[in-house]
Amino acid sequence: MTRPDLNQIVRTPDGRPEVEQPKWRRDFPIDLPQDEYVARRDFTKFMVLTSLAFAVGQVWIGIENWRRRRRGQPPIAEIAKVSDVPIGSTITFAYPQLHDACLLVRTGELTWLAYAQECTHLACAVIPEVDKGQFRCPCHHGYFDLTTGRPIAGPPRRPLPRITLDVRNGAVYATGVEERTA
Repeated sequence: MTRPDLNQIVRTPDGRPEVEQPKWRRDFPIDLPQDEYVARRDFTKFMVLTSLAFAVGQVWIGIENWRRRRRGQPPIAEIAKVSDVPIGSTITFAYPQLHDACLLVRTGELTWLAYAQECTHLACAVIPEVDKGQFRCPCHHGYFDLTTGRPIAGPPRRPLPRITLDVRNGAVYATGVEERTA
């Protein structure tokens, strides 16, 4: 008498004999000993679909980067009249989009600085402290140098994006955004 192969015996989940099982379970039998194994076809299908999802994601990222580069430089926009900004003061403005808050600082007769107002650590609004020569982030006590926009204390590691300026005909114009990494 030969012993049956235990991997070939179909066992039901509740242990009752097959004739006592409901009709749906007889139509769709579950082979518990073999249930842990994945067929090569199922594994291959999973790998192909997962790889396809990653490939589609990479193509999407490439398309978005291409679209961003095609947009080009932001437009030139007038920020303020020179006479409206006294020396040692700041004003806020939106550039290049309406939701991008920026700060314009006049430190001298002919010296103008402009930076994005969003802290590079966790995007809190920085507060200018012109008399101390710094921008302060109140959320996590980060400090940036007023003249360079570089972090000088706290958790921020990247400098504030600089807004390039042009002063002509008695007005200050924003001409672009300079993203810096160091």
